[in-house]
Amino acid sequence: MDILIVDPRVLKIPVEDNHEPLVDLISQTEIILGPSPEIENNTDYTKMRRTVYEKLLAAQKLLPKNIRFCLYEAYRSLKLQKFLFESRQKLVQKKHPDLSGKALFDEVIKMVSPVVNFDGSINIPPHSTGAAVDVYLINEHGEALDMGIHPKDWLLDVDGTVSKTGATHISDEAQKNRHIMSDVLSKSGFVNYFTEFWHWSYGDRYWAHQLGKSHAIYGVMEL
Repeated sequence: MDILIVDPRVLKIPVEDNHEPLVDLISQTEIILGPSPEIENNTDYTKMRRTVYEKLLAAQKLLPKNIRFCLYEAYRSLKLQKFLFESRQKLVQKKHPDLSGKALFDEVIKMVSPVVNFDGSINIPPHSTGAAVDVYLINEHGEALDMGIHPKDWLLDVDGTVSKTGATHISDEAQKNRHIMSDVLSKSGFVNYFTEFWHWSYGDRYWAHQLGKSHAIYGVMEL
């Protein structure tokens, strides 16, 4: 179901944090780590909840031979999340100066979860819970496969048309690779945010809503 990450149906999902710790992938070798996202002082991008890591490993085992995941980003602090939201907002506003208020907010949240909702209530961004991972596929040489757009270029896709998981105006090879990744991650218990082919989560409110769970099991973590 294609609903936005701050849809009222998502926001009303209760959170019962199980207090599962984060694990840092920096010292493991199973999941390849890409360069740190182009964000100054982002030192926590390799951290995620323990079960999320275990499920990512399970999903990788389902990939075709010689294909692996590369992690672009996992945990984000609320401060960093706010910075990314504001950065995206500036780009959208520059391209669409006619947008303001709720219309501008709704356009920005298509690709960045807010820290504060439009009505002033506090949001729980998936990345800030350790539940979300941004991943893409690489070959045996560590080279990124064609997936239409690399996660690092997401800000360049101002209208979000290429980043959408179901984008059709990308190469057949990119569509094929997106399907491969979606298949193994879905089978391993993750849910995708439909506006970003690379964004998958387990245990957050969006996951709970999409899979009909009674509650989310991960809340915000401040390191």
